[in-house]
Amino acid sequence: MPALWIQPEKLLLASTSATRLALLVSAGLPVETQGSGVDERVVEEAARAEALDPPALAARLAAEKALAVSRRHPERIVLGADQVLECEGEVFHKPESREAAQAHLRRLSGRTHVLHSAGALALGGQVVAPFCSKASLGMRALTDDAIALYLDLAGPDVLQSAGVYQLEGLGVHLFEKVEGDHSTVLGLPLIPLLSALRRLGCLAF
Repeated sequence: MPALWIQPEKLLLASTSATRLALLVSAGLPVETQGSGVDERVVEEAARAEALDPPALAARLAAEKALAVSRRHPERIVLGADQVLECEGEVFHKPESREAAQAHLRRLSGRTHVLHSAGALALGGQVVAPFCSKASLGMRALTDDAIALYLDLAGPDVLQSAGVYQLEGLGVHLFEKVEGDHSTVLGLPLIPLLSALRRLGCLAF
C-alpha cells in the first residue's frame, strides 16, 4: 500500500492542540501528541529580557516545546508550534476571564493585527528545521453590544485564543479582511512545514 510518510515512527506533535492535530491529519500525516510541559510565561520573560520581537518570540516558544519533547524521545521527529498575536506593537495573551476577553476585543476592534505562527522540527534534542509565517487580520469595528453577543454565542472556548476567536467558527464574523494562509491563522503553517519535512526525507514526494 502506498504511503506518504516514510519514517518508521509517526510525527510527534509537542502539543495537545486539537486544531493543530486536525491540520496535520488533514494533510495525511500520521501523528501522535504529547504535551511539552513548557511554561510559556517563563519563556516569554526570558525573551523579553533579550528584547525579542514577536516573530522571534513565536519561534523561541515553538523551539522550546519541540526540544522539551525531543529530549524525551531523541529518535523521533518532533514538531513544536506556537503563535503570537501582535497589534500595534502590543503582544496579546489568552484572556483569563470574560471581562479580559471583552477588553481584548475592544482593543482589536477596528484595527489590523498580525498573527506570527512558528514551528520547529527537532531530532535528537536539536532543532533541525525552524519555520515561521504570518497573517494579517482586519477586525470590524465592534460595539460593546456586539462583543457581548459574540461572547455569549461563542462560549468559553474562545478564552483559549489570544485574539478571543476561532476563525474556523463564529470568529469569522469579527473580520472584514484576512490576508495570509488559513493554516497560519490556525496556528500551524502547513506549507513551510511540509517543505521542511521533505528536506528531512520524511515524505515520499
